[in-house]
Amino acid sequence: MKYTRLLLAAAAAAPLALAACGGESDDGPVTLRMTTWSASEDHLAMLNEIADAYIADNPEVEAIEFDPLAFEGYTSTLTTQIAGDNAPDLAWILENSAPDFVSSGALVPLSETLSETEGYEYDDLIPAATELWRQDDELYAYPFSTSPFGVFVNNDLLAEAGQPTAAELIASGEWTWERVVEAGAAVHAATGSDGIVIRDFDYTGWDNLSTLWTGWGASAWSEDGAECGFDDPEMTEALTFMHDAVFAQEAMPGPGTTADFFAGEAAMTVTQISRAGLLAEAPFGWDLVPLPAGPAGEYSVIGQGGLGVLTVAPHPEEAADFLAYMTSPENSAKLAQYFPPPRESQLTAEVLGQANPLLTPEQLQTVVIDRIDAGVVKPSHTGQAQLDQAVRAALDPLWTADADVPAVLAELCTAIDPLLAQ
Repeated sequence: MKYTRLLLAAAAAAPLALAACGGESDDGPVTLRMTTWSASEDHLAMLNEIADAYIADNPEVEAIEFDPLAFEGYTSTLTTQIAGDNAPDLAWILENSAPDFVSSGALVPLSETLSETEGYEYDDLIPAATELWRQDDELYAYPFSTSPFGVFVNNDLLAEAGQPTAAELIASGEWTWERVVEAGAAVHAATGSDGIVIRDFDYTGWDNLSTLWTGWGASAWSEDGAECGFDDPEMTEALTFMHDAVFAQEAMPGPGTTADFFAGEAAMTVTQISRAGLLAEAPFGWDLVPLPAGPAGEYSVIGQGGLGVLTVAPHPEEAADFLAYMTSPENSAKLAQYFPPPRESQLTAEVLGQANPLLTPEQLQTVVIDRIDAGVVKPSHTGQAQLDQAVRAALDPLWTADADVPAVLAELCTAIDPLLAQ
């Protein structure tokens, strides 16, 4: 029997084959449950609207419940539910755990269901967007959110510090990490506000730093996942740059310090367009631009969220049917309000603009549409739960002013080499 690393990380390990037959439907109408990473009221309202329309036309399903799990430890909570005989029918899966879910047999194959659903337009899915979620040409999760990272900019704070706007730096060819950190340091010195925040990093979510180190051509590990990349020269240079930005230039908030860009507490933040709604009533002028160039040139980093049906789901057949409905062209256009779709026909400024009225066509084109095909997905690997904990612990010594960056990164590779070899 095949054991999933996910369950080993969350519980004592449970053979997927034991329950791979799934749960059979009840005689009467069923209730579906889907775990979500987001607890946003707007996101949940949209999901419930889609669910209500499905239930109206499908009497075999009497209710669909969306179950937001805590952001911190989301995947661990989900896999604990799976191991504890409390599996949801559907789950929002983060890109960093995609290899585990896809390779372990934890997910129901979707290719046949989606391709045979009338009006689904399966061929519209972009191959680059679905690559992470496939194995042997079979799709195991639908990447409903394929979202490049960009930089939201508070133009008022930059002006207060005597700094040019991001648009002006782009126009002059100076939109680089070096110049961004200079501007961030100037903002902090002049206003006391923070310069630039990599959202959701908070000195624990280390994979979000890929939005920076990719600009140096660095990677957490080799493409085949066999060799550690943290002690490579490119990574050492990138994280030395960040260390200086935090401790020497004070352009980024240090450990134990939080700054909310959307509350006007920072000049810039690296995040995705799903956050744009937080600026609906912003009292400051703002912009959204692509990630700044690094020494390796311009680049893009993509965060993904997949939607899959668990093989141990209580109602896998009904869940797969609802997934096909939820990700149809019509509903994909609705989801695009927060989550850029993997559909080629919908990746236009016109379509995304209808769902994102706060963003201009130029912002959507330069930050989202132009960046998806060439984007690098955030780090992922089998055994991600153990790797995540090991990398986080090994990076802890880096976040002190006198840290020896090369030595810390060398120790990090020593710590994770055995995990990469598994």
